[in-house]
Amino acid sequence: MLTISKVYKDTPLAQELMQFVEECSWHEVKEHIADMLRSWGFTDWECMFAAVQDGKIVGMASIMKTDYYPLPDIYPWISCIFVTESARGHRISGQLIDFANGYARELGFTRSYIPTEYTGLYEKYGYEYIHDIINYGGGTDRLYAKEI
Repeated sequence: MLTISKVYKDTPLAQELMQFVEECSWHEVKEHIADMLRSWGFTDWECMFAAVQDGKIVGMASIMKTDYYPLPDIYPWISCIFVTESARGHRISGQLIDFANGYARELGFTRSYIPTEYTGLYEKYGYEYIHDIINYGGGTDRLYAKEI
């Protein structure tokens, strides 16, 4: 059975998430996510979520005020979405996104945003392409939004 939980600072789940991030195959951003967890720079409602199956973390996501883009008026961002290779194909990403959107709705948000370089992934979860955005590194990504 899969459960998704909000991760709280200085808890066993936070320690497990750190280990999950350090061992994950998402080399491009894992150090950035690990730094976020080490500093616990989350403010107000920002947080991480962990998907746990058979006692092991198999996926994660975050909800943030800002992401890797100079767009301060756009939020909440659902980001850091990652599912380990062995758990892919079971719509865990969708469950993480749904959980994050439920959390955002409870906070009063009516829309969420996902940045990505991929086409065809987040559309299956009800997101619509808005336009291309430039990240702080100068690269181009796609901005998706969904009414929640």
